[in-house]
Amino acid sequence: MKIQVVAVGRVRGALEASVSEYEERARRYWKLEVAEVDAGAAGRSPSGDRVMAAEAERILARLTPGLELVALTRAGKGMGSRELAHWLEEHAVAASPGVAFAIGGAFGLGDAVLDRAARRLSLSPFTLPHELARLVLAEQLYRAGTIVRGEPYHKGD
Repeated sequence: MKIQVVAVGRVRGALEASVSEYEERARRYWKLEVAEVDAGAAGRSPSGDRVMAAEAERILARLTPGLELVALTRAGKGMGSRELAHWLEEHAVAASPGVAFAIGGAFGLGDAVLDRAARRLSLSPFTLPHELARLVLAEQLYRAGTIVRGEPYHKGD
């Protein structure tokens, strides 16, 4: 099953190697594709709404048609690791084309993405920088793959 991550901005600095490592690990279990879109909007000092709208256009343009869109937002519903694994497994068993996860930029996701999303998922009640959200998602996709295959990585409930 295909899993697409469409994220605003690149991961740089201290988290870059960790994100890369977990995305590679997740590819053992899923057909993972990552698309990065530019952050921000044109113009001098654009408003947060304008930035989110511009980023939303870029996110939606990069989505693979037919995938179920999941918007990552602090206001979304939380999901445990096993719950995520079983949800992804259900999609795979149902011969779903796949799932796309959208990660917003500094201001979050624009309304166009939130309105199009079939699900809103919270990685944490905390506000996370997009780089950290991408790391958490990549690790959870890897963890979900190990849970689905019954491998010993996951030690939690």
